[in-house]
Amino acid sequence: MAASAQQLPDAEMRAYLKNTIAKADSFHDRFDAEVWLVDMSGRLKRYVKDHKKRLEILRLVHKEASQAGLQPELVLSVIHVESLFNHFAISRVGAQGLMQVMPFWKKEIGRPNDNLTDIATNIRYGCTILSYYLKKEKGNLTRALARYNGSLGKTWYPSRVFTAWNRFWQAR
Repeated sequence: MAASAQQLPDAEMRAYLKNTIAKADSFHDRFDAEVWLVDMSGRLKRYVKDHKKRLEILRLVHKEASQAGLQPELVLSVIHVESLFNHFAISRVGAQGLMQVMPFWKKEIGRPNDNLTDIATNIRYGCTILSYYLKKEKGNLTRALARYNGSLGKTWYPSRVFTAWNRFWQAR
């Protein structure tokens, strides 16, 4: 069955996707990059309408998650639960950005001028923090996620992340 003209990406989108794939250095090869980016972009479209911003988020998530030893789909699930992909989100306790990073982390690492609503900065911080907690918890993802959320000893937050992962982000 032929795809309708409405389903095909426009020329600008194709060019941007091609450029994003070329810059996606965290993938084993370009085919993997294209398959993952197209798949996840389709899933993310309901939350991030702008295709350029969507692909940039996905490229950064894949890169930072891979560097931190995390599955990119897990990171997308955390972002889904934390901010629903609103990079300007601020919680009632002051956590900021996509991954809802607490501002005290900037002081802890000696970078007080970092902007936690900057997508790249926020994803790097969030992935690094989650990776640290996963190591601290000896690979126990439930405990690492609870620690990330500040609810160690409780399972409601990890359950929400696992639900988002299974419903929306798990690679099939």
